[in-house]
Amino acid sequence: MADVLPYKPRTGEIPTDPGVYRFRDADGRVLYVGKAKNLRQRLSNYFAPLRTLHERTRRMVTTAASVEWTVVPTDVDSLQLEYMWIKEFDPPFNVRYKDDKSYPFMAVTLADEAPRVIVTRNRKIPGARYFGPFPKVWAVHETIDLMIKAFPIRTCSDASYKRAMQTGRPCFPGQIGKCGGPCSMTVTIEEHRAMVDDFVAFMAGGDERFTKELTTRMLAASAAMDYEAAAKYRDKLSAIEAVLGKSALVLQPDEDADLFGIAEDELAAAVQHFVIRGGRVRGVRAMTIEKEIDITTGELVDQVLQRAYGDAQDVPRRILVPTLPDDAAELEVWLRERRGKKTEIAVAQRGQRADLMRTATLNAQQALIRHKTRRTSDYVARTQALTDLQNALGMSEAPLRIECFDISHLGGTNVVASMVVFEDGLPRKDQYRSFNIPETTDDTDSMYQVLRRRLAYLDRPEEPETIDPTTDDVVGEDVGEATVRRKPRFAYPPQLLLVDGGQPQVEAAARALRDAGHTEIAVCGIAKRLEEVWLPGDDFPVILPRTSEALYLLQRLRDEAHRFAITHQRKKRRGDITTVLAEVPGLGASRIKVLLKHFGSVTALRAAQPDEILEVQGIGPVLAQNIHTHLSTR
Repeated sequence: MADVLPYKPRTGEIPTDPGVYRFRDADGRVLYVGKAKNLRQRLSNYFAPLRTLHERTRRMVTTAASVEWTVVPTDVDSLQLEYMWIKEFDPPFNVRYKDDKSYPFMAVTLADEAPRVIVTRNRKIPGARYFGPFPKVWAVHETIDLMIKAFPIRTCSDASYKRAMQTGRPCFPGQIGKCGGPCSMTVTIEEHRAMVDDFVAFMAGGDERFTKELTTRMLAASAAMDYEAAAKYRDKLSAIEAVLGKSALVLQPDEDADLFGIAEDELAAAVQHFVIRGGRVRGVRAMTIEKEIDITTGELVDQVLQRAYGDAQDVPRRILVPTLPDDAAELEVWLRERRGKKTEIAVAQRGQRADLMRTATLNAQQALIRHKTRRTSDYVARTQALTDLQNALGMSEAPLRIECFDISHLGGTNVVASMVVFEDGLPRKDQYRSFNIPETTDDTDSMYQVLRRRLAYLDRPEEPETIDPTTDDVVGEDVGEATVRRKPRFAYPPQLLLVDGGQPQVEAAARALRDAGHTEIAVCGIAKRLEEVWLPGDDFPVILPRTSEALYLLQRLRDEAHRFAITHQRKKRRGDITTVLAEVPGLGASRIKVLLKHFGSVTALRAAQPDEILEVQGIGPVLAQNIHTHLSTR
């Protein structure tokens, strides 16, 4: 492959102005759209020597056949043009969004003569004001039922309203007292419009004003002995408090903000968008993003904000993000044009905002795990993944049994390894194994040792095997007492061995296969940084497409092996400290349990002074000193 792209422009041809660029393929399809404050400086990064590029960026520029650019007056204009072109061309190498679902919204049809509140998934109703999104349809209906007790605005359909106005007979909600619209003959259109304005103001975050006003009116009516009016104000106040009880106060009562929690890896990202009005979470939206070329977290935030507010009607005064994008100032100008007022983009660093950001990020991490698991567990996706793996690795048959190995250690100590097994694309947790590695020189030596131990089972004759449940070589199944069984599971040969690591780990695994005489088993490795797939003897990795089900399956295997290795290592460390404590005279199992529960970690217990240990129930002065002395010498 040539190291210089044939369509590379001359350096002097590219302007230094801000602008937007597009890469196209030979058929003229737009592959990627990007913006730059300095077009020459940015595009020169794509035309660097191919060997220095990120593997996915390399695939994009080698797929392209031309590049073009448009100069704009300001950075804000480039941001706007980039958004328009991404929306128009849907380039395959830009990040791609997928909402977890079509979320229901509460909408108030302000363009109508007598506005009504409805539940809808349609975001294009002319003149409507939207609130949400809500996680479930029933949650919207429940909120509306509570709200119309305090603000009895119209909920009937347009046909029912028109018929009621023509006949003079109220609609059904009006007949049962659930609608204060004009068709009920209790209010005028102007009075109803005022109630709608109050409804919108409350939902937009003005809840504190309404609770204070209603409380004042209720007390005044009670003092004037107008108990009927006081009861109405009381009922409205109860309805408002019921609505507020559905959404906890997470920020200051006057805080209007949108908060974005993001969890990502090299291939995908999950976003949790919290809509906060009046200090309360009024809605939550989740989306997953598939990434093709290498982008930073700041660039990802940039793309997320463009999508969130490109066509938005409700832009808050503050947007909280995990990382500021490089063009945060330009984004603020762009958002101000949409809101009509200043909008601040900030990082949630401390206090309540940081706590809420941690919650949103945790939700995003869980959503990312669900996204990957869902793809792996789907039958069609699993079949496609195994077929793709067979083709990508040049195997003669699909790898119906895959074993993945991972090495884990703590600063070079407590070295352990894990083996997880997937059959037909699904985990077989009863066949997981873990290995202790007493002595090793490095990760490649550890990998070689573990694979030789595992491959040795393939050559043993099938015979009854006694399994001791006290050892850590069998993990992932409840075997109870020591049992005797045939051992077809561990002796069953895999079609593919997957190792967590790059070229060195793969070569160590291939050497173990050769030495064990099992070269018929395929082997590959997945390197986490770039998600590259390495084969033994190859100088360049295999790059699977970002949408490849095979790549998601390999990721799932690698992540599961890593999780299992860490779990075993933690159990081993807990066992080590328990053994050390058991050597202290007078310290039994129950007191060891209380000690570890009190201090929370081994590190904290080792750092504790005798007087701190003495605070634990059941520990006397002599025993506390003995514990401190014993741990200090270990």
